[in-house]
Amino acid sequence: MTSTEIHRGTSRHTPNSEPVGELVQRASQQLTELVRGEFRLAQAEMKEKGKRYGKGGGLFGGAGVVGFLMLQALVATVIAALAIPLPLWAAALIVTAVLGVIAAVMAMTGKKQVARAAPPTPQRTIENVKADMAEIKESAHR
Repeated sequence: MTSTEIHRGTSRHTPNSEPVGELVQRASQQLTELVRGEFRLAQAEMKEKGKRYGKGGGLFGGAGVVGFLMLQALVATVIAALAIPLPLWAAALIVTAVLGVIAAVMAMTGKKQVARAAPPTPQRTIENVKADMAEIKESAHR
């Protein structure tokens, strides 16, 4: 293209060249198709991951139930073992008392942890946001 043609607003089109508007339109369509394709791919991937999370969660739940049953069997085994030298009622009472002490210690420890977490607001984050807002206001007044 010569400088005269540029100044006149004309251009020579070769058979392989297209106006800029058409190129922009085609690029826009291709970009839209690319984004839609990536979105469909992300949906399919998340669907697959969701299925796996569901299966994993179900298996964890099943493991929890079986583990709980195992602990019950262990308690019964301890009672039966203690029942050899002691009467059955005494063995059961001892195991019950030990489990009660363990439960009480866990409950008190849990209560302390909950008390430490109170209040349930992100205090440091709130303070940081307030400081940021103050800095922004101060910068705006300068």
